[in-house]
Amino acid sequence: MRVLFGTDGIRGKAHEYPLDSPTMFALGEALAHRLKKGSRVLMGMDTRESGPEIARALAAGIRGGGGEATFIGIIPTPGVAYLCRTSDAAAAISISASHNPYEDNGVKIFGHDGMKIPDSDEEQIEDELRTIRRDYVTIEPIELRDNEPLIAKYKQFLADAVAPNALKGKRVVLDAGHGAAYRVAPEVFRRVGADVRVIHDQPNGRNINENAGALYPERLSEVVVKEKADFGVAFDGDADRAIVVDDKGKIRDGDEIIYLWAQSLQRKGKLRGECVVTTVMSNLGFEQQLRRDGIRLCRAQVGDKYVLEMMLARGAILGGEQSGHIIDLTVHSTGDGIYTALVFGELLAQSGKRFSSLHTFDPKPQILLNEPVSSKPPLESLPRYQDALRRAEQDLGDAGRILVRYSGTENKVRVMVEGPDERRIKKVAEELRDTLRSEIG
Repeated sequence: MRVLFGTDGIRGKAHEYPLDSPTMFALGEALAHRLKKGSRVLMGMDTRESGPEIARALAAGIRGGGGEATFIGIIPTPGVAYLCRTSDAAAAISISASHNPYEDNGVKIFGHDGMKIPDSDEEQIEDELRTIRRDYVTIEPIELRDNEPLIAKYKQFLADAVAPNALKGKRVVLDAGHGAAYRVAPEVFRRVGADVRVIHDQPNGRNINENAGALYPERLSEVVVKEKADFGVAFDGDADRAIVVDDKGKIRDGDEIIYLWAQSLQRKGKLRGECVVTTVMSNLGFEQQLRRDGIRLCRAQVGDKYVLEMMLARGAILGGEQSGHIIDLTVHSTGDGIYTALVFGELLAQSGKRFSSLHTFDPKPQILLNEPVSSKPPLESLPRYQDALRRAEQDLGDAGRILVRYSGTENKVRVMVEGPDERRIKKVAEELRDTLRSEIG
């Protein structure tokens, strides 16, 4: 039964269960048992101070289970996935809690194909973990060093994603969020010709995502305008997503970047299946504009692994999330914020236009409220909430959408309401949130 694994691997407070050393040792051991004896498992991490402790425990467990652990170093999560599928590694682990604060951490497991392992595999690993976990394990204090040849291989993959000097003459501001992109992204952007200014690139183990990066792009907007840059990019902690800012400082989310990318592919006749895959969170205005352009929007449940599953099922090559997590299946098996930013930069350069002049779609007003919860009972089991939901749906009718779900990585319930009038949807969202707050606690 999957309890530890959520929509994006295992998340929790560093040093506490399930990220304590005995549990991580057991996780490494259980993973190794599913692989051929002697198989290699790659491990990379972001800049959190708790990363090395988790890495050492996982490595000890992998060795104890008959496998071999190879440490990559500080590297974006998509770099871990890329290196796994282009090497002899049987699996790979990224140690990161993505956009969460430094006190949290997490573990994502990839198969040899560079894709996150299926729910069924997570369930089997978790079942064995519970069986073999013991409170006292021996973990050697091994030194963890960056594997420069592997990191260089990933950098070259990124640089090769666009034409040589594709961004020559473009001034770009990068917000590394004090996370895993802080060295890789600036070097690669400069390699392809960009004039780069970097902010929030001084990680100290505790400042990852702290008023910086993809969740806090306001500072990036200010610097882009001040520097008269062509665009700016903010990465989250493990750099699998990117939020882009135009030359006037306006924040352009993942829906907009996917739209511009899809348009470009369609013009070139390369948009396979005339379809892009996003999630239930994508804006209704986005879907309506795509339909007018002759492109279908297929919606998956929230979580990049579910986007990927639908892309494979529908034969789509482009998909992603509003959060800036975008997948290009022609070259990658997961979302990669640095790759996304490079490809977008090349599209912008080819257009010959200012970013601020590129119109995408007219978004419908959308509000998202996050409410901490003490537990996650099935929403259909909450009578007061169900009554409030029915009233809200009747109020909005066909003019809007309501999506309420629990976070897969945090103890929160997320209330999203979309419709023609901002004041109206805010009222609906607040009433639903307040009902859930009183009913769940």
